[in-house]
Amino acid sequence: MSELILETRKLSKSFKGFTAVDSVDLRVRRGHIHALIGPNGAGKTTCFNLLTKFLTPTSGEILFNGIAITGEKPAEIARRGVIRSFQISAVFPHLTVLENVRIGLQRFTGTSFHFWKGLAGLRQLDARALELLELVDLHNMAQLRAADLPYGRKRALEIATTMAMEPELMLLDEPTQGMGHEDVERVTELIKRVAEGRTVLMVEHNMRVISRIADQITVLARGAVLAEGDYDTVSRHPAVLEAYMGSEATELQGAHG
Repeated sequence: MSELILETRKLSKSFKGFTAVDSVDLRVRRGHIHALIGPNGAGKTTCFNLLTKFLTPTSGEILFNGIAITGEKPAEIARRGVIRSFQISAVFPHLTVLENVRIGLQRFTGTSFHFWKGLAGLRQLDARALELLELVDLHNMAQLRAADLPYGRKRALEIATTMAMEPELMLLDEPTQGMGHEDVERVTELIKRVAEGRTVLMVEHNMRVISRIADQITVLARGAVLAEGDYDTVSRHPAVLEAYMGSEATELQGAHG
């Protein structure tokens, strides 16, 4: 099996003459945490939307496990094991924490759309749901309504529901956005834990998080790849520092501190 799980070739997206993603060649290695970073407006989220086919590329190719998936629909790509969590926490607020994870697990039972059937058949999934909640430190909150969780714990729940769909490649979109320091620390450790034996591609602004957990980094600027490499390489790259400028550049260089 190839060490590349995901590859893009000259991936591009234009909107009425504006090029949001410009000939991006991305190579994500199996078993790595790969970060996609860049200043605001660099094209990171657009790139994610292309990979999950929420947007259709203007040109270029997307390959997953060596198979061209450029023409596939979002549901087909999800069935292949490319599962995305979103920038804004996406949980069912009026269901319990356990019920949220159980919905993710239903994908494998053939009951994904059988919500009108009784819950008895779904209770067989509870043991696995509780295992996933243990993994993200939510086991003791299983019976709480998702709406009653603090923000950082909602993001942890979202990662658990993503894990329930057994992703081969997890796409995390700004997993620590809007969090205080304590929640950032907790979610960073959580990502490290769930990434063991899996592949993660993440968009993240917090450079301290990136410096701690990313194996490989691709820097985008104005939709194009500006630099690639490990954190030490990209944080010292002159073009990257120029693209970030000012306080962001200081944060980029000082994240190891």
